[in-house]
Amino acid sequence: MADAHPSEPLRHTPLHALHVALGARMVPFAGYDMPVQYPAGIIAEHLHTRAAAGLFDVSHMGQAFLDGPDAARRLETLAPGDIAGLQPGRTRYTQFLNAQGGILDDLMVTQLAPDRLFIVCNASMKEQDFALMRAGLPDLRLDVLDDRALLALQGPQAAAVLEPVLPSVGKLVFMSFSPFAWRGATLFVTRSGYTGEDGYEISVPAALATDFAQTLLANPVCKPAGLGARDSLRLEAGLCLYGHDIDTTTDPVEAAIGWSISKRRRAEGGFPGAARVQKHFAEGAARKRVGLAFEGRAPAREGAEIAAPDGRIVGRVTSGGFAPSLNRPIAMGYVETAFAAPGTELAALVRGKPLAARVAPMPFVPNRYFKG
Repeated sequence: MADAHPSEPLRHTPLHALHVALGARMVPFAGYDMPVQYPAGIIAEHLHTRAAAGLFDVSHMGQAFLDGPDAARRLETLAPGDIAGLQPGRTRYTQFLNAQGGILDDLMVTQLAPDRLFIVCNASMKEQDFALMRAGLPDLRLDVLDDRALLALQGPQAAAVLEPVLPSVGKLVFMSFSPFAWRGATLFVTRSGYTGEDGYEISVPAALATDFAQTLLANPVCKPAGLGARDSLRLEAGLCLYGHDIDTTTDPVEAAIGWSISKRRRAEGGFPGAARVQKHFAEGAARKRVGLAFEGRAPAREGAEIAAPDGRIVGRVTSGGFAPSLNRPIAMGYVETAFAAPGTELAALVRGKPLAARVAPMPFVPNRYFKG
């Protein structure tokens, strides 16, 4: 993801002062000054989230309402997801594609009503996404929510932490949404997240964000977690990071996120890049995103070439690092489809040295979403 231009000051989220007070190490990320870790360290934050509950600041991400006649079906002219088929209060993962089927961004869309959608998109691409919607849907109203923070409470104890603060929030199931009242304000809560764990994403008015975060952190089960743990958690969960595992050079079928496109949308098309996407569904893509599990202890990072047993280069690593839950290095990357089957022996080339690896099923760590 792109950082701010050197001449531009870094933006602060509403929780910036709290991060500093908690001793976070701050780094530039997507134009914001963000916490990469707290004094406990990335591995401790990662493992605590897997065991209990971690609180992440994701306020740098874009939040918006899209309103107008038939907004759900209209958004389908820009995205391949089945938005019109969503029931009110349900959320769906989808992407914006360009005319060639390349992924411009991935996003979450919640249908509040057929004429009203709540959209959350990536920090580095939000201005592009908002411009895309304004240009492509000029008769609809896009309200960007610059006055709200977004917190992700993740882990098996997330519901136990949040229920005393927002009673009945535990009744939500994975990918469902509901408004909740807190201190006279309306919070938007989705049971979702990007760690593979149960959890919630909570949109809070900026003025209340610090008080709300401190209320959750007052529970000893809940600890702050930064971007470092967020990245290692999503890698273990086999989840794509825009600008790394997906971008305009990849389409949803190659990226192994074709599950996000329903049979109706595959058949009907009507979204940018539909011809390429439909062709890949019908005939298969020449390459595929896969997981890699390494036999040794050395990690392969983004950009490392992937070689077949005969030494021929057949792919490239897009995300890689140490998996604290597994105590071993893992990676994701694209390989020629002939080498994509689980168990296939490959090697990642790191400083000219081949690191033995096998294609591994994803997620690397089982998902634990709450589905009721």
